Amino acid sequence: MKLFDLTGRVALVTGGNGGIGLGMAKGLAAAGAAVMIAGRNTAKNAGAVRALTELGAKASSVEIDLTREADCRRMAAETVERLGGLHILVNNAGTNIRKRPEEFSLAEWHTVIDTNLTSAFLASQAAFPGMVRAGFGKIINIGSMMSIFGGVAYAAYGASKGGMVQFTKSLAVSWARQNIQVNAVLPGWIDTEMARRARREIAGLQERVLERTPAGRWGAPDDFAGIAVFLASSASDFITGTAIPVDGGYSTLG
Repeated sequence: MKLFDLTGRVALVTGGNGGIGLGMAKGLAAAGAAVMIAGRNTAKNAGAVRALTELGAKASSVEIDLTREADCRRMAAETVERLGGLHILVNNAGTNIRKRPEEFSLAEWHTVIDTNLTSAFLASQAAFPGMVRAGFGKIINIGSMMSIFGGVAYAAYGASKGGMVQFTKSLAVSWARQNIQVNAVLPGWIDTEMARRARREIAGLQERVLERTPAGRWGAPDDFAGIAVFLASSASDFITGTAIPVDGGYSTLG
């Protein structure tokens, strides 16, 4: 369907060299978008670009620190220069430090908040002029089920992801007249490197997740290809400011 066709559009995916970000990037590429991968790891960036070009997409990568304003502006400029525009931004870069709140140092708090939330602000601000020039834009922010629930040892992560939802709503309202739609995706328990580390560190997590998730399985990065294409395409032109769980029904149980 033409509603889902991304031919001629350029997507920038932060943290797109693995996990959910790469799953989304693959979906965007398969729908016709050119894709810029932004991340710190040069080797992983190159691997992601290879995976996208194998799908027939035009793809490139940039090594940056998303917590630095100058790097984010360079990232946006290089996307436009190399790929011919900037129409879609996926703010996916993220990290977690799993500690009880009383054990956090201020530096650790800032590491999580700056990587997960401040980076989305800087990247969105950097992408805005290109979207205005194009006459439209799509921003997809990656929240979490911790945007909804509280969790032991998730104070910084939960604050950053709850903030991402409110940031999404504010951007959606602020930039609606520029024809920029901004939505959030809230992943549940997904089989990523971060989640595998959590399974090693938290006894019984594997069993508890399977028991609580109505779908009866952990999610996979490829489960995010469809929602990425939908929110990046003309099919979602009248949808903005939403936060959509992609969690196999986990959050429906309250």
